[in-house]
Amino acid sequence: MAWCSMKFEESPLQGVYLLKPRVFGDKRGFFLESWNAETFRAAGFDLTFVQDNHSRSARGILRGLHYQTENPQGKLVRVSSGEVFDVVVDLRRASPTLGQWYGAWLSAGNHQMLWVPPGFAHGFYVTSDYADFQYKCTDIYHPTSEVCLAWDDPALAIDWPLPAGELPSLSEKDANGRAWGDIPLFD
Repeated sequence: MAWCSMKFEESPLQGVYLLKPRVFGDKRGFFLESWNAETFRAAGFDLTFVQDNHSRSARGILRGLHYQTENPQGKLVRVSSGEVFDVVVDLRRASPTLGQWYGAWLSAGNHQMLWVPPGFAHGFYVTSDYADFQYKCTDIYHPTSEVCLAWDDPALAIDWPLPAGELPSLSEKDANGRAWGDIPLFD
């Protein structure tokens, strides 16, 4: 089905992919296919999603870096309005990129998506007035095993696109994120 193709670009972190759907647009608007099991299967991703989430956040809000030690979730993330800088951190002990991060701009304008496999912490920073962030998950949310890695941990040195002299708006959980050396990793 060539009309609904999607480009899968591997990031520097093995298993993390930036996805670029084919967008069909004219003066009336646009159409894109954000999920098709057969398209993904043909690209080597045999995924079953069990939960869809949608969050809205205002400019300057940073959510993350989150993950679950039990029921680790793979996430297919996208932005349907606004723009975010989306970040993943490799937490797989045996990975050659353990502790490294990757960031991508996701927006309603570029229609890009990010595939975040289990074994990664995930977060995003909103750069537009607001952003609607949607994600499909491969496992159910397990709040008692959720871990929040500190967004500003110097060991990670994430280059968040913060305006000069400004700090992000954080939830209490995100403001109290744990240091890199104090978090559980994935075997």
